[in-house]
Amino acid sequence: MPAPAAPPVSATLFAYQVGFGDCFLLRFTYADGSLRHILIDFGTTGLTLKSPKDQMLRIANDVKKKCGGKLDVVVATHRHADHISGFATNKGKGSGDVIASLKPERVVQPWTEAPDATDETLGPDVGAKALSSRRFALKQMHKTARLAVERIDSGKIDMPAALAGQLRFIGEDNLSNASAVKNLMTMGKNVYVYHGCDPKLGEFLPGIEVTVLGPPTLHQTDTIRKQRSRDVDEFWQMAPRRFADAGGGGDSPKLFPNAPQFDLKLVEYRWVAERIDKAQGEMMLGLVHALDAQMNNTSVILLFKAGSKSLLFPGDAQLENWQYALSTPLADKLDEVDLYKVGHHGSLNATPKSMWNRFKKKGTKDKPDRLQSVMSTRDDKHGSTGSGTEVPRSKLVTELKAQSTLVDTRDLAEEDLFSVIEIDLR
Repeated sequence: MPAPAAPPVSATLFAYQVGFGDCFLLRFTYADGSLRHILIDFGTTGLTLKSPKDQMLRIANDVKKKCGGKLDVVVATHRHADHISGFATNKGKGSGDVIASLKPERVVQPWTEAPDATDETLGPDVGAKALSSRRFALKQMHKTARLAVERIDSGKIDMPAALAGQLRFIGEDNLSNASAVKNLMTMGKNVYVYHGCDPKLGEFLPGIEVTVLGPPTLHQTDTIRKQRSRDVDEFWQMAPRRFADAGGGGDSPKLFPNAPQFDLKLVEYRWVAERIDKAQGEMMLGLVHALDAQMNNTSVILLFKAGSKSLLFPGDAQLENWQYALSTPLADKLDEVDLYKVGHHGSLNATPKSMWNRFKKKGTKDKPDRLQSVMSTRDDKHGSTGSGTEVPRSKLVTELKAQSTLVDTRDLAEEDLFSVIEIDLR
């Protein structure tokens, strides 16, 4: 396809109804009528109650129709299921099979997904040892998530339903999705990105400047390096063992396998047992929360600049990821953001005030060229209002509505597959 002679004149964003997850199709339209399409994430861990069972396949086919059977770029910000589960294949008939058939020219992923560590893909001074350590940590994270879910399924631990629900939701989100991961590795040429690198997408997205704000490499930030040392060498190596020792199964044998077992009958003993179970559940929830945060901090953060407009897509990047980005000169590019894809489905720590306060175009409804925001989410799937951890956070939603024009997938009608945002780039 020949490159357009001039930059794009408009952009259209389709925000698909995937419940708790992300799926965005970004279309750039050029003056000569040519189009470019970018699919940013495709996953869910909780469709809406009214969504049909084949919702992800419906979305994949709609993406195929909208892009005319050809994607230019696919972005998988990180490997959480609510961002990549739609890429899973199923004997040629799955939603991931449909996306693969669109033969994207490039597949953009974080450097942590690179199968081989080279200076070109990972930046200066990040070699095979660093990637090997990261891969080991990732394996242990998935094992921890699996043990957490197995522990609930076993029925051997009695915990409050709300606690079990949170544990299952986060655990399942972090389970390894081998089919989707493999599909992303083979559907097009992969580009593994990190803060400040050139993703080399100009050939496929002419007239569009793409800035990579995250994630940082281990070399770029001491914070990430220290976390890696602690998490890889100790925490994630020990986490599966801790689960097993708590009775969660796995590879660890019982501490005293031949000791007699007693059925606790007395009320006093039941009281103690119930609290031990609750403590174990809270420990497991703490582990998977830490796992969840680590994975989110590998999220790709992309800023698209086309014509006069800047569009920000940060995946689920959380505070540590943002702290590095905001400490560099590239942070100045955030001042003129026109559209913000709300991070982590409305989680408060994914929209840090230090980032939000840089958006000069936020303001009341009468502000010219007011900031637009778009959020893909679902209520009652993550956290709780009682503890102030609900996602989306009510405080953040209030701020988004007050200071930007918010498009929220929760507002879609039952029959609607997506919301549409039109952006004039001139």
